[in-house]
Amino acid sequence: MTASDSASTLALRPAAPQIPVNPDLAISFQGDLGAYSHQACVEVFPEMTPLPCATFEEAVSAVKEGRARLAMLPVENSTYGRVADVHQILPDAGLYIIGEHFVRIALDLLVLPGVTLDEVKEAQSHLVALGQCNGFLRRHGIKPVTGYDTAGSAAIVAREGKRERAAIASTLAGELYGLESLAKGIEDADHNTTRFLVVSRRKLEAEPGTRTVTSFVFRVRNLPAALYKSLGGFATNGVNLVRLESRMVGGAFEATEFWAEAEGHVEDENMKRALEEIRFFTTHLKILGVYPASPLRR
Repeated sequence: MTASDSASTLALRPAAPQIPVNPDLAISFQGDLGAYSHQACVEVFPEMTPLPCATFEEAVSAVKEGRARLAMLPVENSTYGRVADVHQILPDAGLYIIGEHFVRIALDLLVLPGVTLDEVKEAQSHLVALGQCNGFLRRHGIKPVTGYDTAGSAAIVAREGKRERAAIASTLAGELYGLESLAKGIEDADHNTTRFLVVSRRKLEAEPGTRTVTSFVFRVRNLPAALYKSLGGFATNGVNLVRLESRMVGGAFEATEFWAEAEGHVEDENMKRALEEIRFFTTHLKILGVYPASPLRR
């Protein structure tokens, strides 16, 4: 499904609500209130005030500039893979990863109060969310309409008041914008999950001896088999690498930076030895965070 052949596109974006925020109690995220990033904030930090931001850069800047204490950033999705923007921004942001959280992406068909399924002719949402609900929309003859995101689409549907148009978004978005969940969990895949990282200006590390994840970035030397050799220390020392992603640095094809994640703490002896070995084959290595593994990881 593409925007050109199966969905109309709406560029309308609702105005961001102005919320008085105490920076010490604020957590920033990209998107509107009701987005899945907002849901992640509520699940992990219900006592904090969510600070919606238009872009990932703004969410990160809010923490760097002291307008928020933390940020909640999506880093990968079980269906669509990594969130590339976050991989580009976070390594150079000067912030620390202090936690992770997993959110099951359950999509609801949200309508104006009292609307029945027979009345719904169109459903508006982010293009990715529409694609995830293709089967439901096709079975019910509902036309997909592309909005800029899920929560913003819910806000627009509520504001415009068209009974024939629904939104596809979270239950939280429906509650915030006064819409009813006409159908819950309409996504085609039942495993759709997004992993979020919690970042902070303050360096906070998990206690040694606890179940921990260490995130780091590195650049290998321009030598044959440098990547293979740099990772060998993790195998020989029994450290489980659970993630490895690459990104281009500075527009140069030969300059590649890798984002890696390993199970374990930097104070563990086997992790220390693995990190010592990788330094022989790298020009740059930076620890992004040493944080508790979410109980939902497995």
